[in-house]
Amino acid sequence: MKVTETNVTRRNTEKNRNKEKPENEAKISEDTSKEKDKLEVLNMVRYLDFPGQRVWSRGILIFGVLIYVWYFSKSPKETILAKQNELHSRRGQNIDCSTEYLDDIKQYPGCVPKTCGRYVSDKIVTTHEAETLLQLAYKVMALGGSQGGASIMDLHSGALSFNDKFINVYAQKKHNILTPTDLAVYKLVRTKIQNAIAETFGIDINSLFLTHPTFFSRLTSLEAVTPHDEYWHAHIDKHTYESFHYTSLLYLNDYGVDFKGGRFIFFNDMSNPTKNVTVEPRKGRVSMFTSGSENPHSVERVSYLIKICNYSVFYM
Repeated sequence: MKVTETNVTRRNTEKNRNKEKPENEAKISEDTSKEKDKLEVLNMVRYLDFPGQRVWSRGILIFGVLIYVWYFSKSPKETILAKQNELHSRRGQNIDCSTEYLDDIKQYPGCVPKTCGRYVSDKIVTTHEAETLLQLAYKVMALGGSQGGASIMDLHSGALSFNDKFINVYAQKKHNILTPTDLAVYKLVRTKIQNAIAETFGIDINSLFLTHPTFFSRLTSLEAVTPHDEYWHAHIDKHTYESFHYTSLLYLNDYGVDFKGGRFIFFNDMSNPTKNVTVEPRKGRVSMFTSGSENPHSVERVSYLIKICNYSVFYM
């Protein structure tokens, strides 16, 4: 057979077409697959595009914002100086003394603190000493007690809350108020705290004296009957009692165990609650601070059971 140039050309063209055919089929198949994917996405979008979709979307967004705000509103708004479940040899904060405090205390040589501040220690008073004083407080408070939320007993004067007034508990001669053991433990604890204050603030212990009132307090969740029952108001010790220079508290029971509320709150800035510094009561814990306006404070209202502590105040 005679092969002409035309026949050769025709054969080459057919070969090229045969080669391109699988490639075209693959391309068509790929394009078809893509079109199917697009249709599936469009169908999903159509499915999600239900009536009220915008309202639901905005609702979910608002709900998310509310959750965010709630979560961060639950974060602590104060610094906790000492938690109930912590044990501190000594922990505290140095702060600048107020001008009025320094002006007053400078008249007593050797009595100016190296720094003002507030401190706690769980190593000054033993568990046995704290328990002895707690039982003494129970025994004395059983002879009286306020109708409101706060009862006090001043060991030095014998003043004891009784309904809406005070009585002299030592006049109740039929009762054996203080035993030798009670007095010995009380004097020992008072001396320990006095030494701790002198060491903490860098002052001469021989110039530090106990002043009055020095008392036990029992705080409850009862509604106030007299102004004396409203123990939760912010105040400055030296404004209340001019002779105060150093204040100490000894806690005789436990926050979160024996009672709720009742935390001691220092105000670094009374207009800004995020700057509060709190102390959670712990049995045997001693809190010490300078009594001037550098340490305004309050006691959180007790919401459950009873809080008992002993207050000791020293002057120069």
